[in-house]
Amino acid sequence: MNRKTFFTIAAVLLAGAAFLITKSYAADFPKGSPQFATNYAAALKAGQDTGKPVVLIFSAVWCPPCQANKHNVYPSDAVKPFHDKFVWAYLDADDQSNAPAMQKYGVTGIPHIQFLDKAGKPLGSVVGGTMPEEFAKTLGATLKKAGA
Repeated sequence: MNRKTFFTIAAVLLAGAAFLITKSYAADFPKGSPQFATNYAAALKAGQDTGKPVVLIFSAVWCPPCQANKHNVYPSDAVKPFHDKFVWAYLDADDQSNAPAMQKYGVTGIPHIQFLDKAGKPLGSVVGGTMPEEFAKTLGATLKKAGA
């Protein structure tokens, strides 16, 4: 096999793997995760309808800190007490339909976690990876800010 053929086959295999990873992304939340919406507008409406603050998580499948948060932080025992106190949305940073929300909240790096009150008013944000206990403290402080 010549070098050009090898690289062509490798490129096709990598593209196929990326497609499969992207397609399974929305459905592969770990057991014990909060109930995630995957639509920005639906999350805002749910916040208004339920009176709960909103957690918008801008993430991507190729982002190691995003995946670490997804698998180790959101379903953790430290964060579980907050699952029902918020509306949670997991928004793919590579999905162009999320670009307006990313621009609105100044998302320049991921993971970017934006906290909103029930009316959609920003309460703060966290950028980068985090630990379960640290994130739980942030959620508690956010609830106080939201008056919940």
